[in-house]
Amino acid sequence: MTTTTPLDDVTLVGRARDGDVRAYEQLVLRYQGPMFRLAVKMLAHRGDAEDVVQEVFLTAWRKLGQLSEDAAFVGWLYRATTNRCLNAIRARKPRADVDLDTAESPRADLQPERAVQVSSQLAALNSALEKLTPEQRACWLLREVHGRSYDEIGEIVGVPATAVRGRIARARAQLAEVMKPWR
Repeated sequence: MTTTTPLDDVTLVGRARDGDVRAYEQLVLRYQGPMFRLAVKMLAHRGDAEDVVQEVFLTAWRKLGQLSEDAAFVGWLYRATTNRCLNAIRARKPRADVDLDTAESPRADLQPERAVQVSSQLAALNSALEKLTPEQRACWLLREVHGRSYDEIGEIVGVPATAVRGRIARARAQLAEVMKPWR
């Protein structure tokens, strides 16, 4: 039995740039989950997030030849996803309702009281995230949920790392204040 090791991103990007559709499919399979999670948390709407992620991957396929460095592909995806989300948020009319469909389901094995508490906490967090500015939300999600460095986030959103730190600090303070009752 032979075991094949998965190809690294740089190899897959290089092959995809040469027209290898299967290599690009592997990249999509590898990164559609993280891009969708980012988009759904930024947009608080599953349908909008699905649209954004689909657009990002279609655009990335068409513009793959413009990527100057194969190793920059993941950062490029994060930047494209974040920018499309920010554009979608700016284009929206103000909404007051919270889309609870974006909240993750509580674990079924928990006691009902605990499940209600977890669901309420998630709803409160999603509501608090929607109250952040889109720029703060993007920076906070990229750091806290996706584990990106301050420098990477700065490149993704197009601001210096010091501005990223400030946005994240303000977002953390605002979220901490809103989530106080849940401590």
